[in-house]
Amino acid sequence: MNKQVKIYGPGKVRVDDASNPEPGPRDAVVRVAACGICGTDVRYVRMGGLGRHMPLGHELSGVIESIGAEVSDFAPGMRVVLNPTASANMIGNGGAEGGFTRELLVRNAADGGCLFPIPDELPMHLAALAEPLGVGMNAVDRAEVSPNDKVAVFGAGPIGLAAIATLRDRGVADVVAVDLSPRRLELARALGARATIKVSEEDPWVELKKLHGEVPLMGAPMAGTDAYIEASGAGKVITDVLQNAKAESRLTVVALHEQPVNVSFLWVMMKQMTIRGAMEYPADYSEAVDLLTRWDFSPMITHRFPLERISEGIDVASDPNAGGKVMIDIDPEVN
Repeated sequence: MNKQVKIYGPGKVRVDDASNPEPGPRDAVVRVAACGICGTDVRYVRMGGLGRHMPLGHELSGVIESIGAEVSDFAPGMRVVLNPTASANMIGNGGAEGGFTRELLVRNAADGGCLFPIPDELPMHLAALAEPLGVGMNAVDRAEVSPNDKVAVFGAGPIGLAAIATLRDRGVADVVAVDLSPRRLELARALGARATIKVSEEDPWVELKKLHGEVPLMGAPMAGTDAYIEASGAGKVITDVLQNAKAESRLTVVALHEQPVNVSFLWVMMKQMTIRGAMEYPADYSEAVDLLTRWDFSPMITHRFPLERISEGIDVASDPNAGGKVMIDIDPEVN
């Protein structure tokens, strides 16, 4: 019997029995091996979903179970990861399907942007990191960093960690991670940060000026950081960056800010700063899959639960001090 996790109201999640899907001519069915819990999932659960009985989950890996007659680039037995928003599927994001299921219908797989093959040597629980890694990778792309740049990543949750790992892979050696959680800062070091700042004990701007040096602006010392990636979701980070950043520096915002942030465009103008948003991920997952294959991302996954214990997993994922990525092992026999 198939299973499907759905939201039934604020804080109410249930694992339901579900029918086994059958693919249409342009569809595929994926037998899901693992699916990560995202901060967005936690937010959906808190708010009661985006609609009635919303299916949950979008960070997944699995094996193709069956395909429709018009699907030519994939075959049953292929190991894959998923772009959940491709072809307007919105899997786990208000669409008709969600990734916390044993068998997932992927509509319009024939379009070619939904599924991406993964190598046999990449474990399924690590392959499921492709989606959050893509989010962090897109943030780095938008920051336009070079190997000699000094970079600060605010927020060492899964997306910040993904950005740090991407920076390391691209040869950026001077990356500083800033967070409240000692556990997450440990993970940041494991994934490539050369230094960390615990904001509950240290002033991040005093420490950044020590680590990255100072650059004067109209007689005032600014941090010598070249690029900032905001992955914390704290509005104060944005205002502090604008106040303390040097001229010509860059800020990329990848965290979701639900409340308006007071931005001083006087600072933006005077410093000729660049501010960019980073939404979702590159259309092609190939680079993320390649990076997962070449580097060990196992430190990022700090908790694993079976599907039946997903409520426990959501509780852990709701605690910013608990660690990194929470992974749900849906079908351990899929490899």
